[in-house]
Amino acid sequence: MKFTKINIKTSIITIIMISGMVNVNAQSYQKTDSGLKFSADDMNVEVKFYGENMIRIIKYPAGKSFVKNTLSVIKQEQKIKFSVSEKSHIISLKTNDVQLFINAKNGEITYKSSSGKELLKEKENDFKPFNDAGDSTYSVTQSFQLEKDEPIYGLGILQNGKMSQRNIDVKMIQNNTWDFVPFFQSVKGYGIFWDNYSPTQFTDTPQKTSFSSEVGEGIDYYFIYGKNADGVVAGIRNLTGKVPMIPLWTYGFWQSKERYKSQEELVDVVKKYRDLKVPLDGIIQDWQYWGNNYQWNAMDFISPDFPDAKKMIQNIHDMNAHLSVSIWSSFGPMTNQYREMDKKGMLFDFKTWPESGREVWPPDMNYPSGVRVYDAYNPEARNIYWKYLNKGVFSLGVDSWWMDSTEPDHLSQKPEDLDTKTYLGSFRKVRNAYPLMTVGGVYDHQRETTSDKRVFILTRSAFAGQQRYGANTWSGDVNSSWESLRNQVPAGLNFSLTGNPNFNSDIGGFFAGVYKRNGGAKNPMFQELYVRWLQYGTFTPMMRSHGTDVPREIYQFGKKGDTVYDAIEKFIKLRYSLLPYIYSVSWDVSKNNSSFLRALSMDFSSDKKTWDINNEYLFGKSFLVAPILNPQYTPEKIVKTDENEGWNKTDASKKENSISNVDFNQNKTVKVYLPAGADWFDFWTNEKQKGGQEIEKSVTLQSIPLYVKAGSIIPLGPDVEYATEKKWDNIIIKIYPGADADFVLYEDEFDNYNYEKGNYSEIPFHWNEKSKTLTIDSRKGNFKGMIEKRNFTLILPNGQQKMVNYSGKKINVSFK
Repeated sequence: MKFTKINIKTSIITIIMISGMVNVNAQSYQKTDSGLKFSADDMNVEVKFYGENMIRIIKYPAGKSFVKNTLSVIKQEQKIKFSVSEKSHIISLKTNDVQLFINAKNGEITYKSSSGKELLKEKENDFKPFNDAGDSTYSVTQSFQLEKDEPIYGLGILQNGKMSQRNIDVKMIQNNTWDFVPFFQSVKGYGIFWDNYSPTQFTDTPQKTSFSSEVGEGIDYYFIYGKNADGVVAGIRNLTGKVPMIPLWTYGFWQSKERYKSQEELVDVVKKYRDLKVPLDGIIQDWQYWGNNYQWNAMDFISPDFPDAKKMIQNIHDMNAHLSVSIWSSFGPMTNQYREMDKKGMLFDFKTWPESGREVWPPDMNYPSGVRVYDAYNPEARNIYWKYLNKGVFSLGVDSWWMDSTEPDHLSQKPEDLDTKTYLGSFRKVRNAYPLMTVGGVYDHQRETTSDKRVFILTRSAFAGQQRYGANTWSGDVNSSWESLRNQVPAGLNFSLTGNPNFNSDIGGFFAGVYKRNGGAKNPMFQELYVRWLQYGTFTPMMRSHGTDVPREIYQFGKKGDTVYDAIEKFIKLRYSLLPYIYSVSWDVSKNNSSFLRALSMDFSSDKKTWDINNEYLFGKSFLVAPILNPQYTPEKIVKTDENEGWNKTDASKKENSISNVDFNQNKTVKVYLPAGADWFDFWTNEKQKGGQEIEKSVTLQSIPLYVKAGSIIPLGPDVEYATEKKWDNIIIKIYPGADADFVLYEDEFDNYNYEKGNYSEIPFHWNEKSKTLTIDSRKGNFKGMIEKRNFTLILPNGQQKMVNYSGKKINVSFK
């Protein structure tokens, strides 16, 4: 018999513990090193600490067991110090960061901060018996009570145009343009990760907010209290995986289209960019380099239009550019992968893209393609996938992967399709985690193959934890429309708030539709949309031009001196000047769990006007970006495309689809909100504005509202045609005073994993507002090829300018 004292507020009571069971007021629970267990209302409840601010809650029917191998979570439960007490039927748990109050009768939990501020309340939960392809299990639901005006963010890439995801009802099942991550966070500084992979209904009403999943042995979710948005992002990454560095060149400009049809055409695009001296780092080869649909995704340059892939790749490399190729989650019946996997039962039977062996629309089902999705949940299948990818493509020198259809494509869906057997059970049970498994398979295998080339994956779908796989998710085959452009901004911001920092979209939209029939790149309506989309894309983690119907290369839009051409060139070059800033932010993301795309509520949560702004954001912690999301020179046209009914199925409004004689140099105005809590400098003019106000900004096609927060330090790199053309030995440091500022300039070898061994350097900058002094601190670290001596040109908005020589030792520069 053992006696233990537990402190309940100011009183001390003595509790008799027998075999770990505590009995107080007729309620029982079992305390463990990392939490506790108890039974309530025909239900077992487990509380497990994964940190002082991170708690896992598991609930399952009494008399049942709960066994689960998580796919997203990589962190283990922790032995931490916490107190537990019970009064009446309320069990109280407390760490240094958070308090839980558990109703021992019904299992409902209330979360509070350490100071007693209520954060979130559970409401009812439910377990309904469910037959999952012959397995007896449950459909599970957990509800919560949010405050009436409490905004929440996350849930993935949602094409609904909303910033706060309150008052929505959405079926979370991966598809082409909606990528679901069952995680949301609140402006109150907490997050909820619903660790379930089956189709899930997320519903928010004023009465309750709930996750309801088709399959689950029990309720399984994590509560993270980060105190602010950055803390919550750090929490979900600590739980599901940190973000690795990707190569510097991936932050340059990418050109793509559906599709370059020959080796000659692909190489010629790079050559034209070099001849025009327009910066370019990435070129993408979309599908069919493998030949016909029966050879779908052969991962080999079988097509006679690509007669010498090795020479083609070398030609691209000789021009200091990089190649990414399209790979899919499915295989045609005439591929080696199909034959090997089919023998081992590693292929699914539901319909996928492409349905026909002929390249016609609608599909000619007299000639079915026989293409089938592979079982990415099976580790042996992932081994086979990489074996052929390595042999047929990676060994030739391809630099990165465009993993298309990673959701995967599932056409003509039938409920029984989800009964399909996978390595981990029914497809229904693990449906939404498919992109995590297939993307992770490529990342893990490339890491095992070499550490000389960083993994970079462009993918169409995502799930919780995918940030650990060097992946950037694009928003799918969206339409070329202003509505689609407007939707991308909150879609990317909400995705970032799930812990996935790398997001991009097809610049110009994928389905150009009617624009093709009305002049394409020469149509002013498309030109305006494309330029505005490209300006937005300049301030996303990946700047990539792509689409079908209308080619997007810069020379399609005219020549130097033409307004549209010059606008495109201007922003591509601006992107390259920002590479030292962008790469340093990338390090901040990787090392400190920061974010590229920052909803205004992340940094200005005390300004309630920012809580639901869906058309502005911060890029890094310094740039306020207000992309222009509505046409100013041409009429708006409504374009709708049903991805399941075919390309180019468009419905245009009665307005003209083509106009001429547009003066894109005419001044227009746009409204911009500057958040309270900071002053703001116009990036173009250096004019200073007070925060907490809406202003009107004059623009032309060649500009957007772009502001820098007072108390910022921005490094600007040299004029280059590709990311590594010139060293950063002479760069500009722009100082925006008004508040103290800090910035760390980060450098490494740019495209290997030596940084993981400590081979990198950091140069800390600090601006002291009171003394008007910039301190360039001593350099930390070193790496092969590091610049030992360099020049910094320091510039203030008022025109003051000083040049300093820096050799790694601390320097103070006064601007008094």
